[in-house]
Amino acid sequence: MNLLTDLRAFFFPRFCLSCGRKLQPYESAMCTSCWYHLPFTHLSPTLDNEMVRCFWGRFPIQKAVSGFYYAKGGEVARLLHEMKYHGARVLCRQMGEKVAQEYLSTGFFDGIDVLLPVPLAPARLAQRGYNQSELLAQGISSVTDIPINTEAVVRVRNNTTQTHESAYGRWSNVQGLFAATPQGEELRHKHVLLIDDVLTTGATLVACADALSEIEDISFSVLTLAWAK
Repeated sequence: MNLLTDLRAFFFPRFCLSCGRKLQPYESAMCTSCWYHLPFTHLSPTLDNEMVRCFWGRFPIQKAVSGFYYAKGGEVARLLHEMKYHGARVLCRQMGEKVAQEYLSTGFFDGIDVLLPVPLAPARLAQRGYNQSELLAQGISSVTDIPINTEAVVRVRNNTTQTHESAYGRWSNVQGLFAATPQGEELRHKHVLLIDDVLTTGATLVACADALSEIEDISFSVLTLAWAK
């Protein structure tokens, strides 16, 4: 450790976003122990795993995985709150990297041509200043070298929060939520990996895929940071 690093750590200590412990110089956002104890799903990236089955009959899907299990009030829920509402941009990218590293050796990313993060509505993007799903995609791209497309689809309205919605309410809430842009034609004959922060009913992801469904020979897979199974 050099003198500059020592001084920075002394005057500007960093703390784990999960447990609050002071971070070591080699740690970032979260301490090693908290990373280790997160509830990884360890899903097998097969064509018919339990997450893929959530989308059967909704849109043609190739593969689907999620990094962590989500539980209300749990550790992952707290981290997602930090990511979405407290400006934890570094954490967003690191979570993307963690999930990518988890599945890189399994072959999950084989054959995927482009990463497509689910977009935010312009008003919400302006308010928050960033799209957490896009930052997740940046982390994934840094590990996999798969390019990101943020121009092919737009969110045409700012739907109300779905936190307390019933399953039916979530599906009603996302009807006509997305629209393909002229740049969507760049996805012809492409295998697209849709990326979102959390999977609940899958309504948002299905609506995003539906908006792109008219593009010739497009196929989809799904990756989310968390799964509220």
